[in-house]
Amino acid sequence: MGVKMKYEPSEFDNFTALVDRVLAVPHAVIKKRVEEHREQAASNPNRPGPKPKAKVKSSASGRVAKN
Repeated sequence: MGVKMKYEPSEFDNFTALVDRVLAVPHAVIKKRVEEHREQAASNPNRPGPKPKAKVKSSASGRVAKN
């Protein structure tokens, strides 16, 4: 008359599973998501703090284009 104990994963098991899931995502996908989030955050007019500087577009000749 053995009593079956329910297996509960330890904190280490949970952490290991989470790390495995995070590392399974390709780096390109993570970079894409981060860039999308930055663009979305930058477009918020009510965002506190310093605003990001506008990127300067350069022409094919290498000179900075004036807008």
